[in-house]
Amino acid sequence: MSDPLRIMEADDELWQEYNDLATRSYGHPVGDITRLRPHADIRVAVRDGRVVAGGLGLLTDQFFGGAPVPSAIISAGCVAPEERGDHLAGRLLAERLRPLRDQGAVISTVWTTSNGHLRRLGWQAPVPVFAWSIATEDLKRGFTSPGLDIEHGRAKEGEELQRRLARQWNGPVHRPQWWSAWMDDKQQLTTYRFGSEQATTGVLSLSMKRHPRHGTDLTVHDFWAADAETVNEMMAFLGGHHTRAAAVHFRRSALPPYPALLHNLHRYRLTAEAWHPWMLRILDIPEAVRLRGWPSDLATAVPVEIESENGGNSESYLLEVKDGTGQITETRAPGEVQLTRGQLAVWYAGGYRTAAAARLAGVTTKSDEALTQLIRATSDLEPWLPEHL
Repeated sequence: MSDPLRIMEADDELWQEYNDLATRSYGHPVGDITRLRPHADIRVAVRDGRVVAGGLGLLTDQFFGGAPVPSAIISAGCVAPEERGDHLAGRLLAERLRPLRDQGAVISTVWTTSNGHLRRLGWQAPVPVFAWSIATEDLKRGFTSPGLDIEHGRAKEGEELQRRLARQWNGPVHRPQWWSAWMDDKQQLTTYRFGSEQATTGVLSLSMKRHPRHGTDLTVHDFWAADAETVNEMMAFLGGHHTRAAAVHFRRSALPPYPALLHNLHRYRLTAEAWHPWMLRILDIPEAVRLRGWPSDLATAVPVEIESENGGNSESYLLEVKDGTGQITETRAPGEVQLTRGQLAVWYAGGYRTAAAARLAGVTTKSDEALTQLIRATSDLEPWLPEHL
């Protein structure tokens, strides 16, 4: 009879077994398992003295409503092919989250191909995710440089600009100090800064790889622009690569999901490719609401019913927002809006832009006015996760 399954933190020996298993499971080496080892919490499942599953988690902040919210970012999970089909991934996932929750995580984000599995566990995708491509010649013809200064390399000013702009969306990671070096090493990125002597107003990171036949493949990983003038400068700069790259590829989520930048490109040969989305789960409802940023001019109180964490009966809460702060408390009063755990995550991220969109997504309500108030509380900023793990 097999030994009972044990899930534990990985020491050096178990980490190496997990690394080897990931290579076998994915069919190729997973470089982040090594690169993120100093920063990640790594858990493995052991049976009969061997690692049969593993995964890593990062504790960092994500911006929601302009405020940093502690998040458990889950990545590089794998299960031995011969062990699949026995709910091992779900058991390991719960144990991977446990230490991060103990350290303060109140939400969790994951990029995954297993959308259906994670949806059943309470995660949901707040927004579609696309990779965009455009002919470099179109950028050259369509955008004229306004003459901003362009400097090569990362700098403190660029990092500060990225953090400031990240607060204007729901989802971006408050990047730790090691983040840029990790991404530069992983993707072989080259970074440029745009602006003037007074201020940096744009940051662009890209990778260039030799094309199989001729020229290069140019992929944009970071595109942060503070204003329309900087957008024009950065697009014109990319268009200047027309002699080497036939197209510019914007990596998944390198551009915001809503056409804040895409409206500049609609006249050209722009193509989109759908990718697996990022998914969000609320781990601690009261703390997630308390720590989130809220519109300072909003005052509302909405009774809601939210599906329990184990998928059982709904629980009743009163959501109150006033003077830029929010709280949610348990109540005995019946809720006017009913949310599953997945719908709660989409609402939290601002994924429902209107009450009509929420109803079409399956949100039920006894009061159209209550649903409108609830949606208004989070729709001031749009969801976007430009990072990818």
